[in-house]
Amino acid sequence: MSRAARLLLVLLTAVLGLAVAAPAQAAGYRYWSFWESDGGAWTYATMGPSQSTPSDGDVEGFRFAVSADSKDATKPRAAADFTAVCGDTAAQGGKKRVAVVVDFGTAADAPDGETPPKARSACARVGEDATAAEALAAVAKPLRYDSSALLCAISGYPKSGCGEQVSGQKQSPGVTESSKKSTGSLPSVGVLAGVVAVVVLGGAAIWQAKRRRD
Repeated sequence: MSRAARLLLVLLTAVLGLAVAAPAQAAGYRYWSFWESDGGAWTYATMGPSQSTPSDGDVEGFRFAVSADSKDATKPRAAADFTAVCGDTAAQGGKKRVAVVVDFGTAADAPDGETPPKARSACARVGEDATAAEALAAVAKPLRYDSSALLCAISGYPKSGCGEQVSGQKQSPGVTESSKKSTGSLPSVGVLAGVVAVVVLGGAAIWQAKRRRD
């Protein structure tokens, strides 16, 4: 085997090795995220709903989705608007009004065999010392928690599971599990382009070597 041919073989082996070893998409988690209103905008809550005590006029949001972490979490799609939810609910002594926004997410983030209900909002009128979890329970039962007090289901959705890990990040609508399986193991376009480039350059090197010998 000529020197040029050996070089081509080494380069092809290295590039194909990178294609095989290319890392899979980072895993995400399917769970209910908890949000609070800050000046009319959603902000990711720094504590769980059972530790958060909203005031009269606050807005609490819950969104079901697949997320890698808090930076990747998906916000509720409805506005964090107290008046829109609780504008028709009169204040009452010894009680507070908390606007609760529940976004069940999209079909792409739903567990297999389940369909997310339509998003809903409700005004919870609860005791002055009630937590966000109690406000949620007042308007969106049944709730389901795991042994670690992690919120697993709102209004019975999803039927099972709790913060389980799922393969890959959020999938776009229309992407099915079968299509993910059929494409998930393929090397990226960049890797394939690299293979083609090596083949072209290696072929040119072999041609040049043969030309010099002739």
